[in-house]
Amino acid sequence: MEKNTKPENTNNPLSKIKLKRAIYPTIIGLGVIAFIFYREFDPGAFEHITLPRWNFLWLIVALALMASRDIGYIIRILILSERRLSLLQAFRIIMLWEFTSAITPSAIGGTSVAILYVHKEGISIGRSSAIVMATSLLDELYFIIMFPLLLLFVKSKVLFGFEGGITLANELFTFALIGYSIKFIYVIVLSYGLFINPRGLKWLLMMIFKLPLLRRWKHGANKAGTEIIENSREFKAKPFTFWLKAFAATAFSWTSRYWVVNAILLAFFSISDHLLIFARQLIMWIMMLVSPTPGGSGFSEFVFTRYLGEFIPVDAAVLGTVAVVMALVWRLATYYPYLLMGVIIFPRWVKSKFINSD
Repeated sequence: MEKNTKPENTNNPLSKIKLKRAIYPTIIGLGVIAFIFYREFDPGAFEHITLPRWNFLWLIVALALMASRDIGYIIRILILSERRLSLLQAFRIIMLWEFTSAITPSAIGGTSVAILYVHKEGISIGRSSAIVMATSLLDELYFIIMFPLLLLFVKSKVLFGFEGGITLANELFTFALIGYSIKFIYVIVLSYGLFINPRGLKWLLMMIFKLPLLRRWKHGANKAGTEIIENSREFKAKPFTFWLKAFAATAFSWTSRYWVVNAILLAFFSISDHLLIFARQLIMWIMMLVSPTPGGSGFSEFVFTRYLGEFIPVDAAVLGTVAVVMALVWRLATYYPYLLMGVIIFPRWVKSKFINSD
């Protein structure tokens, strides 16, 4: 059995995933929190951080919203797999996927190994590739649609927090612009390749990967292009209602996640600008696309304190310390649970699917 499993373990993407990597984003995130906390520390700030008797229920709501986010993802993958996966299998895939995303840079995410997660749960490699490509397209489509819609209801100057107007000199706006541009181009190219001209997209990929810096990955690009052509046939055959259901699950998932900060702030303070807070969270996740750290660790905590701190109703003198504490609570609810779930599930899953498999 060792001879049969060893090559697979060394040649698949999971061989590069180490549980110890979960430590790095934790250190980075907590390190940034500690640094900002040290710089902004004011003992008087803790007088403003209280949890009224019944307000702890809002923390439960925040956790429920995160659970809703995962439920949306599970429903979506069940739809895309056309019920070829069980509920337990879908849950396992989503947790493993989130864990991989949490320990890799945001620009990379867990998509590169998600195909393997789906395939090892009994789905053919071609259909697994199709499912993962569809989830990626639907995720990015949500951002592409929601961003301009929010701009219709929230003034851009208010959304980015710049009273003097928006310019490329404003780093947060620049991050958002770069992230949105990448997502927009990705959606256009992938949609064109999957639904209109898959062979043309494969040709474009091959041209790009002929460049000297990318030539070493030419074989992988050729394989990806072939998978795009195969996936295109499946996608074109799906009715509109199929995509509508999948996108509705996607929208439910992401929208649930963006209300988490609102619930956390309501547990400690009285706030009113809920739509603006929601809109700024969406912008934050677009910004995180350009973060080079695992799971956006450090960068997300910094952006939270800079971008959402103004919604915390405390004196300016203690705002920095309070914002850092809120950022930590936010990450404890939205990020670190996936590291814990991955550490629990990942070793058992690898042992079951690789070591103990025939």
